[in-house]
Amino acid sequence: MKNIRNFSIIAHIDHGKSTLADRLIQECNAVEARQMSSQIMDTMDIEKERGITIKAQSVRLKYKLDEKEYIINLIDTPGHVDFSYEVSRSLASCEGALLVVDASQGVEAQTIANVYVALEHNLEIIPVINKIDLPAADPQRVKDEIEHIIGIDCSEAILVSAKTGVGIKELLATIIKKIPAPSGDEKLATKALIYDSWFDNYLGALALVRVYEGKISKNDEILVMGNDKKHIVLDLMYPNPIAPIKTKSINTGEVGIVVLGLKSVSDLQVGDTITSATNPTKEAISGFERAKPFVFAGLYPIDTDKFEDLRDALDKLKLNDSSISYEPETSVALGFGFRVGFLGLLHMEVVKERLEREFGLDLIATAPTVTYEIVQTDGTILRIQNPSELPAVNKIERINEPYVKATIITPSDFLGNIITLLNNRRGIQKKMDYITTDRVLLEYDIPMNEIVMDFYDKLKSATKGYASFDYEPSDYRQGDLVKLDIKVANEVVDALSIIVPQQKAQSKGRDFVKAMKEIVPRQLFEVAIQASIGNKVIARENVKSMGKNVTAKCYGGDITRKRKLLEKQKEGKKRMKAIGKVHLPQEAFLSVLKID
Repeated sequence: MKNIRNFSIIAHIDHGKSTLADRLIQECNAVEARQMSSQIMDTMDIEKERGITIKAQSVRLKYKLDEKEYIINLIDTPGHVDFSYEVSRSLASCEGALLVVDASQGVEAQTIANVYVALEHNLEIIPVINKIDLPAADPQRVKDEIEHIIGIDCSEAILVSAKTGVGIKELLATIIKKIPAPSGDEKLATKALIYDSWFDNYLGALALVRVYEGKISKNDEILVMGNDKKHIVLDLMYPNPIAPIKTKSINTGEVGIVVLGLKSVSDLQVGDTITSATNPTKEAISGFERAKPFVFAGLYPIDTDKFEDLRDALDKLKLNDSSISYEPETSVALGFGFRVGFLGLLHMEVVKERLEREFGLDLIATAPTVTYEIVQTDGTILRIQNPSELPAVNKIERINEPYVKATIITPSDFLGNIITLLNNRRGIQKKMDYITTDRVLLEYDIPMNEIVMDFYDKLKSATKGYASFDYEPSDYRQGDLVKLDIKVANEVVDALSIIVPQQKAQSKGRDFVKAMKEIVPRQLFEVAIQASIGNKVIARENVKSMGKNVTAKCYGGDITRKRKLLEKQKEGKKRMKAIGKVHLPQEAFLSVLKID
């Protein structure tokens, strides 16, 4: 056990974690040269295309130092703010972490968030400054930044270039010397933490576990403590990106995959504890939090017959991504679909793309919303995610909305732009700190509702892409909010309803109907598009009717003949208007995201 090292790589998105993991795998010869590819730990096509890690991956490496062989378990974690729950559970199963910072970009918002999670778990943190081969690299400035913001001593920070392989040997030696070996007693009752689970088409549900005490052997009967179910261990493997390595047992301090032959991942909840069925441990491993969805959106199939296919697709996707939650819902405009909970906007984008690619579905996503807390006049508290669930105005005493604590790091040139943007989004400044003469750290409290639409895009535009942003949920606060309904041809389109601050309702409504006017197709009758709060219409636009030339056949003759035909057409249009229904194209539902 004293020769085992378990560690994670943490960093802001795009600071070179996956490339560094590739170099470590190569240096330890865990994968043959002909099978090696870039971002080998990222298994999904979307991850490789976008250059982001979505799911934490694990690999077992062997490395010789001073004639001794060491086993290194490496966990590559995602860097994007939406997947921070993956980071927290990966760090819970390690003794150390590599803090990777880009030598040209310096410390960014997600770096700080991930470091604090690592410090909470009392991990040994090794600062690693990556991309030193870049012309703009300035390792000394980055060291000073880490010391100033995070307070970690960087005098012995390792300088590496994951692209060229410089400093990788030195890094491996430092990992072995500095990160402590796992502690635990092999003689005690088995206690293992499930920190990831996924579904394999051939082997069924698999659990990736870290054994804290005792050991798990093949053919053992184990007990999953969360649901009190017993299973037989069919097989055990060590993780490897190409082909997992089979083993007879996983001992204390090791990380491995347990095959139980289950048909669903719901029996293997991430964060649960596995123990021996014959000699169970008294208490489960504590300190694990379930992933909570923050952003909710409706997903509807464009072809309404595909509802069952969407249900199957979501069931299968949940096997590989336990963080999504969903329940069926209906919409007058869109038919049957699901209300799906996501961890954030990137997560929403990724899930929608995976459903469309992997399961061949065409989907419409409604505007993302957050969970509101409604205090009713009789004192009961209601939690809603869909604006259409809002009770009648006379039953509402107040509406509480969720707030987040946002951390933004930006070059000081763009400070004015950012403060204007944050003030427009009802942000409350908590802290402003100059990290260096030209970089500023801002802390703000912002309503979650204001950042789920297009905040990140606006922030990037305002700072030419240089600002970094991270947030964590804080609490619920009272808000002056109203429900904005959109009526098309006098019918409320429930999928377009949004909850907005009272002071912005008028301008939002006006922008909304203007955007809708361009999108709603012209009919044979005039279509009114209205924005309303309750029964009060606050904005209106008309889509002109298509005129059929009914007087074309009148050449010459009396004017009364033409008039008679036009009057007849007018009457017909009135009748049409009374029975006419307007079909909205998919763009209409996306226009909600575009208005500002």
